[in-house]
Amino acid sequence: MTKSNSLELPVGARLVYLAEGGANIIYRIVAPLANGTYGPKNGISGRGHVAGAFESHAVPKELRGKLLRLRKDTPSGVPYQEISRNFDRNIRPLFKSEELVDQELIRLPLGLVSWCNEQLRLAEVNGRRPKRRHGVYLSLNEPFGLLVTDMTPFGDPRTVLAEFKPKWLLQSPTAPGNARRCRTCALRELKNHDDRRRGGQDEPSFCPLDLISDKFENVLRATRFIKGCKDQRRLARILHRNHTLHRLVAHQVAMGDVGLHGPAAHSRDKSLAMTLRDCTMFIKMSRDEDGPVEVRLGDLDLKTGAGGKAKYWQDLERQLIGDGWYMGHHSGMHASECALQGPRGCPQPSI
Repeated sequence: MTKSNSLELPVGARLVYLAEGGANIIYRIVAPLANGTYGPKNGISGRGHVAGAFESHAVPKELRGKLLRLRKDTPSGVPYQEISRNFDRNIRPLFKSEELVDQELIRLPLGLVSWCNEQLRLAEVNGRRPKRRHGVYLSLNEPFGLLVTDMTPFGDPRTVLAEFKPKWLLQSPTAPGNARRCRTCALRELKNHDDRRRGGQDEPSFCPLDLISDKFENVLRATRFIKGCKDQRRLARILHRNHTLHRLVAHQVAMGDVGLHGPAAHSRDKSLAMTLRDCTMFIKMSRDEDGPVEVRLGDLDLKTGAGGKAKYWQDLERQLIGDGWYMGHHSGMHASECALQGPRGCPQPSI
């Protein structure tokens, strides 16, 4: 059932810029100003920096532990009501509530988005906004924001956050039967090859098949590439046979027709299958070995095949097959981390 959208952001709520991607900007909600107006302390006050003391009790109870996501004005932008509806219908039923970075519609007060856009322009002048994000601002036609679970360790030095994309936790169904690269490792080698041709460097990463291995040492091997937690062995213990991770792979198995066959590229089933292969896992944990651990999945907006994306998925699979990337045929590539190469063999998901 879709959640009620009766929540409203208080007039004068102070927002602090945290980060942005191509389609959204994330803000922290701070105590509303006493006079209920937007003032010089609103908006961007540095990347993740809040001037002055932060008093969580001053923020309305329903907003505590939440961040505010606002939509940019982009040609491919999807209204938040549709995003929220897709999340409630397609994603929420697949996982337990404590396994998801939750999201809930909240109506924005008049003037807030315009004010935020003014602050974004000012931040461009002051050098506080990443240059590659300049020139794109929040949509003035979007009446809602999305409240999302705050997985940052904000205000608690005893907490750390690790995050990564699990990606394809099983092989593509249309990969060659004797492949020596899983789908994720094959694509990574293709991208590294292209980056080196442009003068860039390789981006090493883990093999997703290691993440869902029954062997602890394989999971530990993967944690070498996960940022945010220096204690790799502890992180591996959290991930080894982790319920949320294995629930994700179970859904990937159930929605496995993602290669060149299966549901139509523009279908809901194909969109959901690709969404589950591009989400992010957040692990917030106490620095204390015996402290609490919170594991949630985010970045679960339903992907669509619109705007040429469906053709891209198909063309990319054909390229991985036709150019030998699944087979690891390309010379000059560094040794692969892929679990399909070498004596380890292919770990099977235990679901």
